[in-house]
Amino acid sequence: MTVADRISKIGVVPVIKLERPEEDALPLAKALIDGGLPVAELTFRAEGADKAIKLMREKYPDMIVGAGTVLYEEQVDKALAAGAQFIVSPGFNPAIVAYCNEKNVPIFPGCVTPTEIEAAHALGLTTFKFFPAQQYGGLATIKALSAPYHQFQFMPTGGVSLDNLKEYLSHKSVCAVGGSFMVKDTLINGKKWEEITAISRKAADIVAEVRC
Repeated sequence: MTVADRISKIGVVPVIKLERPEEDALPLAKALIDGGLPVAELTFRAEGADKAIKLMREKYPDMIVGAGTVLYEEQVDKALAAGAQFIVSPGFNPAIVAYCNEKNVPIFPGCVTPTEIEAAHALGLTTFKFFPAQQYGGLATIKALSAPYHQFQFMPTGGVSLDNLKEYLSHKSVCAVGGSFMVKDTLINGKKWEEITAISRKAADIVAEVRC
């Protein structure tokens, strides 16, 4: 099973900005696993994302851990050295996609237009991040894009919440969604691990309901 397939099976990817990896990475990982979401995208918007990736991968080897907001080749290298299993970028950068292809690591770049989708597909990709989802028309735009591009899959991120999660996941072209609603800064900084688990469980239950 590919990484994309495993992510699709889980259905929701927590997008995490972690300021204190040494302190919070492991309890956060456990909270997500306990909530039924054994996957994490550690964004390079925060220093030490690679440290968090390494800690999670070493402690929880069955968890799927990747790097997000990857803009440069050096970040790809740092992520892979830490054990990242996938790369996510906010936009489509052909050079970064090609570099990830060379490194044989899955990358899900942000693609919101037909031109970007076709350019990414020309480099061998079939699964794309759709970001920022709500600002680019949300599910309505994904539905429109999936008409000519029915063979591709999208991972909408940006504005996804428990309120619209079921709607997104119900569409056949949405393999998973990315979201930070279960890993908000206030929850992490407050070390509210049980609350993170509870929200994650609600999301996992929605996935199970939609895909039963």
